[in-house]
Amino acid sequence: MKTTNAPASSAPRRLSALRHMPLVTAVVMGVLFALPLLWVLAGSLRPGDKVLAGLDRVSWHSLIPTDATLHNYVTLFQGDFGRAVLNSIGVAAATVLLGLVLSAMAAFALSVFRFRGRGFVFAVILLSFMIPFDAIAIPLSDIFRDWGLQNTYAGLILPGIGNGLAIFLLRQFFLAIPRELVEAARMDGLSWWGVFTKIYVPLSRPALIGAGLTLFTFQWQSYMWPLLVGTEPDKQLGPIALGTLQGQMVVDYGQVFAAAVVLTVIPLLVLLRLQRYFTQSIAGSGLK
Repeated sequence: MKTTNAPASSAPRRLSALRHMPLVTAVVMGVLFALPLLWVLAGSLRPGDKVLAGLDRVSWHSLIPTDATLHNYVTLFQGDFGRAVLNSIGVAAATVLLGLVLSAMAAFALSVFRFRGRGFVFAVILLSFMIPFDAIAIPLSDIFRDWGLQNTYAGLILPGIGNGLAIFLLRQFFLAIPRELVEAARMDGLSWWGVFTKIYVPLSRPALIGAGLTLFTFQWQSYMWPLLVGTEPDKQLGPIALGTLQGQMVVDYGQVFAAAVVLTVIPLLVLLRLQRYFTQSIAGSGLK
């Protein structure tokens, strides 16, 4: 009598298919998330009156423009949008630099020094990044107006440099640094400032980059605060300039899509370049 090995041979194939399911799922999800971005990119390369013309029949022409042109980008940067993008880059860079200095020093104090009320201070910091910034933006803007900081770069930068999430990430990373290094450095006569700058900062590069990305993302995507504080055209940031492209009667969707692409590509390049450091900082924050 002949025996068949079909059930036995099909089992490895099923196991192999199951092993590839996560990869297939990731690819499908990536394609689904990429389709809207590709549509916006294609729309930015079309004349404004043809961006929404083909929505009644979805096809490959919706994602691949046959009449591609850079006219939208050229016209966009001939106006005030280019200045707004430069303002966003400058404000975000200043926020990252100043915010990293303050956040790193605060995290160092909370992780190394033992003082009364340290737990309460850390709890307040945790609470600070759980409260939506939009909830306090309006009363805070009144304070800044009284201080004469409206329509100034300082007024745009200051609220972003104190970020509770950045302090939390750095503190958790600092706690993983062996205490013996600090004790040995102190015995050799190194000051606390020297311990911070020569031990903690060099060992915490992934955490610093991760915290910097947090500060950058918060500042780059901010909308309500620049809308309240930066009302003058020369102090407008990118998101506000994007909002002003939509006129009351006519909307040039080609320019709107082009502006959206520009404001998306800049942080995307930064995040793709530094994403591995951000992952390391998140992993390191859970060591203790």
